[in-house]
Amino acid sequence: MERGPAIFSGVVFALFGGGLLVWTAARVRHREPVAHGVSPVASATVASLVALIALTLGAWCFTRV
Repeated sequence: MERGPAIFSGVVFALFGGGLLVWTAARVRHREPVAHGVSPVASATVASLVALIALTLGAWCFTRV
């Protein structure tokens, strides 16, 4: 992978994953729904998994630099 696209992709994945993880944690801490109309446990679990996958992809992109 070329340097420029790898760095850009890594930053995008890292920012998205980190932001989603912080937002999910804040919603759960205040006992507010993460997604409306869905089970609170299921929505928090899915959002956390997606955030961790995005952070992992960001780290993988940075290893390709």
